[in-house]
Amino acid sequence: MAKKKLKSKAKSSTRAKAKTALSHSRAKRAVTKHAAGTALLQYIPWHTIPLEELNPLLQRQFVVGQEIMLARVLLKKGCIVPEHSHHNEQLTYILDGALKFWIDGKEIVVHAGEVLCIPAHMPHKAEAMADTVDLDVFNPPRADWINKTDLYLREKK
Repeated sequence: MAKKKLKSKAKSSTRAKAKTALSHSRAKRAVTKHAAGTALLQYIPWHTIPLEELNPLLQRQFVVGQEIMLARVLLKKGCIVPEHSHHNEQLTYILDGALKFWIDGKEIVVHAGEVLCIPAHMPHKAEAMADTVDLDVFNPPRADWINKTDLYLREKK
């Protein structure tokens, strides 16, 4: 029985690693396709995309199209996204919870059902006022997220 449990855990771990690899290879292919100009139809249920844990308070999943990216971001209360900017235009739609943004010299709290449109190159910082689920749309896709070079997110905040 113990051998069977070990085999089951090993298979489960192997499947999880394969799923993560598939998700990231899909994203990298999408960036390559973006460069090549070939669009693909994609149907991807969220439950098939592994949650990427960036730090103990922050997880995400994302899907990449030819010229757009959709991210599902889960933030625990108190999670801080440090100030940053990027060349991507961003739409943030809060599904549940609330995020306080420091942006353009203002503090803006975005609640469930509300949207914030952030222009390219505009510095911004955010804090989860409650456990929060948000959808972020980026154009073009965030290469730093796809390539895992987004170090500002990968520390406990």
